[in-house]
Amino acid sequence: MHPAAPMPAGLHRDPPDVAPYLPLADPAGLSEARPTRIVRLSDGDSLDLVAGPVRRTIGGRVLTLYGFNGQIPGPLIRVDQGATITVGFTNRTGLPSAIHWHGIRLDNAFDGVPHVTQEPVEPGGTFRYEIHFPDAGLYWYHPHHREDILQDLGLYGNLQVDASDAGYWNPVSREEYLVLDDILIGEEGLIPYGEEAATHALMGRFGNVLLVNGEPEYRLEIDRNEIVRFFLTNVSATRTFNVSFGEAPIKLVASDAGRFEREEWVASVAIAPAERYIVEVLFDTPGEVALTNRVRAIDHLNGRFFPEIDTLGVVAVAAGETSRERAEAFSRLGVNEAVSAEIDRYRSHFERPPDRELVLTVEADSLPFPLGMLLRLDRAYFNPVEWSGTMPVMNWATTGRQVRWILRDPATGKENQEIDWRFRPGDVVKLRLTNSADALHAMQHPIHLHGQRFLVLSQGGVANDNLVWKDTLLVPAGEAADILLDLSNPGRWMLHCHIAEHLEAGMQTIITVEPE
Repeated sequence: MHPAAPMPAGLHRDPPDVAPYLPLADPAGLSEARPTRIVRLSDGDSLDLVAGPVRRTIGGRVLTLYGFNGQIPGPLIRVDQGATITVGFTNRTGLPSAIHWHGIRLDNAFDGVPHVTQEPVEPGGTFRYEIHFPDAGLYWYHPHHREDILQDLGLYGNLQVDASDAGYWNPVSREEYLVLDDILIGEEGLIPYGEEAATHALMGRFGNVLLVNGEPEYRLEIDRNEIVRFFLTNVSATRTFNVSFGEAPIKLVASDAGRFEREEWVASVAIAPAERYIVEVLFDTPGEVALTNRVRAIDHLNGRFFPEIDTLGVVAVAAGETSRERAEAFSRLGVNEAVSAEIDRYRSHFERPPDRELVLTVEADSLPFPLGMLLRLDRAYFNPVEWSGTMPVMNWATTGRQVRWILRDPATGKENQEIDWRFRPGDVVKLRLTNSADALHAMQHPIHLHGQRFLVLSQGGVANDNLVWKDTLLVPAGEAADILLDLSNPGRWMLHCHIAEHLEAGMQTIITVEPE
């Protein structure tokens, strides 16, 4: 139970209607998970990635998790823009799996989606991926089969594609990669997953221990006046983070697939599951600066909002200082004319009506009492973003057998995999995403499109005047977003909600870009 949002006691005894699932390996016989190692690959190089069980101790509890090459997060793969590499994948987990290369506009055959681009890799099996990197940016890799289990247990890692332009980034003192996550732990260890279907299907599986780079206590030691470029990736199943660095000034410079048209000052960074943001932060005051997640949670039973602040880690700033030359340059916001110039050829499409629309909603049946009654009351008020898991036990009891999350084409009435949208390479499509406020439990959805990129033209009726190429977008409950799809890559590409339990509960479709 969330300590600030109590729920009816009767719900605490209602388990999910599925068999519990946990990794079978005894942690006593496993190696301790190692921290991420950077792997620099050149064009034509190859890498082996093995997914298998590892041991990790969190909060005094010894857990069996999964890691790539024994690491959580997995190896940080750095390549140059334009490079092509080969990755040999071996599955030593207890479930079928594959690797999805999130955000990369790669050959469709290697997108890593079981039953769409390949068959699942069974336990003990292998698969070979050939990956070409046409775009600079921060990407990541993870399973695309039972993400609610395999990704949540630690199978994720970053991909950094370095731009061919040597002046792509501002000069900084150092670079740091922060992979944001959470994990759900009870008195006896991990709260079990569902074997036949995902649990937590209504709100998604919020963890109760927040992690940075797989650890509950991140720490960085630097000197005064250092500027740090942080590469942020949210790999959690459900949680949207709102990250800040004390009172230190934050400069927002880039997102999923490239830089913004212009840099901006921000007080914090809201980052949904699967999104990436790159920020630069100046630490000009000695002392400890808290890396925090500051959100507004909701007590659904009493209709009460309350602040929730979690410390993710600490940046310790020493009294000795570095040169202020970079600090002075940091005070100026850059303008990326090359980004605007590339986007210019798409601006003629901005004002036209949407070509297609998807409505985001949910259907539920046979919910445990009194969950259905409470959800009907809950429709009177909702958080546009469900920042925190304030109904953990109630939510745990819901599975994909009772909850169906929906992408609906209002023009045809077709839903999820029944939708059959077909396009040609080079098509530019304006898509409206409408997150229905009339749903039984309206909730935000991070929508991801595989193998392509898009521009966010507007959200909540407000035009976006600072564009960046994206592959994942958070659509708050009750809002609509207009995005412009650059459909340049042939193949069958999945579009889905990146809350893992919503994906497992049906919120997915295929967009086909037919080869010429």
